[in-house]
Amino acid sequence: MSGTFVGMPAFPRAAREAVGNTTLRGNLRHATHTIRDKRARAVAELDDWAALREAGKQIKDHTLRHLDRYLVQVEEAVTAAGGTVHWAADADEANEIVARLVQETGESEVVKVKSMATQEIALNEALEARGIHAYETDLAELIVQLGKDRPSHILVPAIHRNRGEIRDIFRSEMSEWGRPAPEGLTDTPAELAEAARLHLREKFLRAKVGISGANFVVAETGTLVVVESEGNGRMCLTLPETLISVVGIEKIVPRWQDLEVFLQTLPRSSTAERMNPYTSMWTGTTGEDGPRTFHLVLLDNGRTDTLADEVGRQALRCIRCSACLNVCPVYERAGGHAYGSVYPGPIGAILSPQLRGTGSEIDASLPYASSLCGACYEVCPVAIDIPEVLVHLRERVVQGGPAVRGGNRVVLKPAKGHAAERAAMRAAQWAFTHPGALRTGQRLASRTRRLHPRTLPGPGRAWSGTRDLPAVPAEPFRDWWQRTRGGKGGAK
Repeated sequence: MSGTFVGMPAFPRAAREAVGNTTLRGNLRHATHTIRDKRARAVAELDDWAALREAGKQIKDHTLRHLDRYLVQVEEAVTAAGGTVHWAADADEANEIVARLVQETGESEVVKVKSMATQEIALNEALEARGIHAYETDLAELIVQLGKDRPSHILVPAIHRNRGEIRDIFRSEMSEWGRPAPEGLTDTPAELAEAARLHLREKFLRAKVGISGANFVVAETGTLVVVESEGNGRMCLTLPETLISVVGIEKIVPRWQDLEVFLQTLPRSSTAERMNPYTSMWTGTTGEDGPRTFHLVLLDNGRTDTLADEVGRQALRCIRCSACLNVCPVYERAGGHAYGSVYPGPIGAILSPQLRGTGSEIDASLPYASSLCGACYEVCPVAIDIPEVLVHLRERVVQGGPAVRGGNRVVLKPAKGHAAERAAMRAAQWAFTHPGALRTGQRLASRTRRLHPRTLPGPGRAWSGTRDLPAVPAEPFRDWWQRTRGGKGGAK
């Protein structure tokens, strides 16, 4: 992944600063609670939601198991429909391909559909370095771009901003990017939306090149699918003469019929709608309608490495609905910026460390950005067991061990700062595999329980600083069982 967000402090320090921002916490609490309540009502309307969830999981797992075959099928179908397919192993290669394609058109401006993949590779910054201006057209992405900010939510990138802040950004920044904000602009939603519409309209009509991602790519036909709520994406997909789509290789589904599942689960899980207001599909070029030239850039950027991990690969099922963010107590308080990635929240805590590796301080801390409450797993429409992957990645951070990086099998070194944790786990492992020592330790702990401190010393102080140490019983369970049940027939 791009190094754009790497270099931030580890999650605990970044989150501590965010938690102290009362305005941020108020914005997040209001937005996430509103979205989660609406989602719950939309999901409850479907009697077969559990079956749809399982179907989505099975489709994604099947595709990932046979991804090599479906990638070739996509290339053949897109090429046959008049498009051109490019393969990008990493962010640098993808940025180079897109920049070259734009330069070949002779244009210096592009309009963009909201795309997590292009944010992941920091495409806007790469194009800017080549003298190409990329204009975000999604309303929330526009707010982030005008505010020289970073997205903090997968679905609502400007969730950390309130209406007053958005009004001030429009007033001060719109004129530098194009049409200025209307005089006397207030913070009413209708006026803010109208200001954005007028600002963007001139860009839509002028742009010759559009850049998008895709929610899904249908292998059997080479069809790309974008779902959205505003219609700005459709303007980008239909008006420019050249369309360039950057898509992660995990976005493939085998058949048109598979969309039947995801076009029910995605809108309900993301915007709490029964269906997306705008669902745009295109297959290559027609020569008469839409872009005359179409390029598909298939992006790996750590996805093949993630696929090699039998536990962690389930993160690639993600359909970017953001339901896990809206129910996460950690995200609600810390916000998205603390995660140091364009993928915040629970899914970011398992996806970013796999795509980027756990070598940086921020990525090594992300698997710990969770209470393991399991709410994220309960709402995930493709049944990603996020707590399971978090624990798996924590083990990788602490213990190191075999992994795949850059397509090569490597042995990762344990991250710094976990020596005490490793020692404690090794001691526990030894004790649990030696019953006699465990029994002796339990009896000793019970007999000395009046002497036990209320807080742990040294590195354990951080743990006991926010928790009560469990009280040690007067006698171990084994001794109690032997005393009360021993010699009386044992367990029934």
